[in-house]
Amino acid sequence: MNKTATDYNKELPIGVFDSGVGGLTVLKALTMRLPHERFLYLGDCARLPYGTKSSGTVTRYALQAASVLASRGVKLMVIACNTASATALDAVREAHPGIPVVGVVEPGAQTACRATRSGRIAVIATESTIRGRAYHEAILALRPDAEVTGHPCPLFVSLAEEGWHTGDIAEAVAARYLDPVFNTPDAPDTLVLGCTHFPLLRQAIGNVINPEAVIVDSARTTAHSVCLQLDELAMNTANTTPGQVSFLTTDDAARFARTGEGFLGRGIAEADVELVDL
Repeated sequence: MNKTATDYNKELPIGVFDSGVGGLTVLKALTMRLPHERFLYLGDCARLPYGTKSSGTVTRYALQAASVLASRGVKLMVIACNTASATALDAVREAHPGIPVVGVVEPGAQTACRATRSGRIAVIATESTIRGRAYHEAILALRPDAEVTGHPCPLFVSLAEEGWHTGDIAEAVAARYLDPVFNTPDAPDTLVLGCTHFPLLRQAIGNVINPEAVIVDSARTTAHSVCLQLDELAMNTANTTPGQVSFLTTDDAARFARTGEGFLGRGIAEADVELVDL
């Protein structure tokens, strides 16, 4: 039987891009949910962090990264960066109308709104994400009566990149950030991890907050959203063998491979990381 164009499109990889290695937590969640799919990951390490850049610059960077993935051939694109999702999602969708594009903010906001019982939702993220209020706006658009509070936790990024995910140091930092949030009469019942680095500290965070509070991991929620999109479009691969992952980075393939292992949860060979110029 002859294959159709749609059949070929189903076997294209899913493209994922981020400003660095943090988005590998999203890729990890995706590979767990979609073990037979192929993935192409781009980490723009030469220009990180995006959070300190203007919205115009972030949009330009995101469009360049998306163009690289599109030129390689992808059937769906994931913006695995909170700053780029908040700033450039619409621009990327407009630039690539034939490719579905999923960001990390909307799925996290949707899950938080479904999870909360009291309507009190806390968001922890980098200073730039909190300042930009992307999660606030996304949550309030879905649930206008919600009480959303944002709390920057910049040291979590350093802890994640150093590999200090658990233990006394991680829990002490988590307690310093989160005790003022959760040790109050009107504490939130839902906590959104609004940075792709933060899922690595989920255990430490869970150990210092109210055990009844729901933790919303934007990596997992994004993976769920991608699954729904593929099902809706009937674009799941027919492959039954383990899928493959290819890596692209804009700076220092060796460091990408070394640092990325902790985020992806498995080893990355330097030889498997291709250096590209945006």
